[in-house]
Amino acid sequence: MQNKMIKIAIAATLGLTSIGAAAEDMYRGAWYAVPGVSYMDTDNDLEADNGRGGFLSIGKEINPNWDLQARLGHNRANEDTGIAGVGGKYKQTTLGLDALYMFSRDKFRPFLLAGVGVARNNVDYSNAGLSDKKETSWMASLGLGAQYLITEQFGLQADVRHQWSRAQAKNAAGTIDADGTIGNTIASLGAILRFGAPEPVVAEAAPEPAPIAAAPEPMPEPTPAPAPVAAVEPCKPKFETVTLEAEKLFGFDKSGLQSGAKPLLDDVVAKLKEHEEFKLVMVTGHTDRIGSEAYNQKLSEQRANEVKKYIVSQGIDASRLQAVGKGESEPVADCKGIRGDKLVECLAPNRRVVILDQEQHQVEGQTCK
Repeated sequence: MQNKMIKIAIAATLGLTSIGAAAEDMYRGAWYAVPGVSYMDTDNDLEADNGRGGFLSIGKEINPNWDLQARLGHNRANEDTGIAGVGGKYKQTTLGLDALYMFSRDKFRPFLLAGVGVARNNVDYSNAGLSDKKETSWMASLGLGAQYLITEQFGLQADVRHQWSRAQAKNAAGTIDADGTIGNTIASLGAILRFGAPEPVVAEAAPEPAPIAAAPEPMPEPTPAPAPVAAVEPCKPKFETVTLEAEKLFGFDKSGLQSGAKPLLDDVVAKLKEHEEFKLVMVTGHTDRIGSEAYNQKLSEQRANEVKKYIVSQGIDASRLQAVGKGESEPVADCKGIRGDKLVECLAPNRRVVILDQEQHQVEGQTCK
């Protein structure tokens, strides 16, 4: 019976693959809660029927491969001794910490789990010499399961685990003997409520470009010249495009400037102060493809606005700057077939902020500083 239930639970868990195996990675370092229901296949030595219960887990995405979940669970089952006149229940309450190894950060996320904690086993069978036999002991768990994210804030989690603990349940007649280590199999289904996912960021409206004054008409020559002289357009300095790695400006998946970012941006500020003729400078944020397209667009806009805000705080008129986000739409590295930590490293060139003049041009043959 126990093996049959395990096979059914595994099949139900892996069956979620047909729903969403082709989604983008959505690792966000989020916190989440998983309330749910559970079904218990009790150890044969307990002489109890299969039981039901519920649980509440609080989880945290630690890195692209690992989650931690603190779990409080309770299950209860009726006795199944087969002895005439005997009644009562077996109850188990557990508190543990599970480590989940995630095989994917897509919408469908299969995982293996291992956990430790404490369990309280209470065997209370009337007319069997086992009234209110309680034992609090260590607990260990091994199992597998899967998560499926329907949105970035809501999803489902299913898992099946085997839990070992100790019980004190032996009557004088020897008809019931569950003293020592017992093993219960628990199948669980819960709803994922992600409350650590970043909130949407509203992009700052782009200012209207400032008008560029037209060059004055050349004055007529007061006297005829021996030969016509072509008018020379004044030299316009060129604003060198600045590309800054996101890791030097922000933390991974963050939008606040790090302390080391300011000296890099101070060079841009100095250039803008030196050349007032740069009327409109674009600050463009780019991200990698890890995460949903909508989230990456918002993150790129937020980073571009943070860079603009700092430059303005150093005395540059806000009308000379325009912040835009391109999200993951303009990658410079592809990294096909790479996953996990190596994927994050490979996609680093895509996470960048580019600063350039909206109208870059220079008269041919002239050099400006």
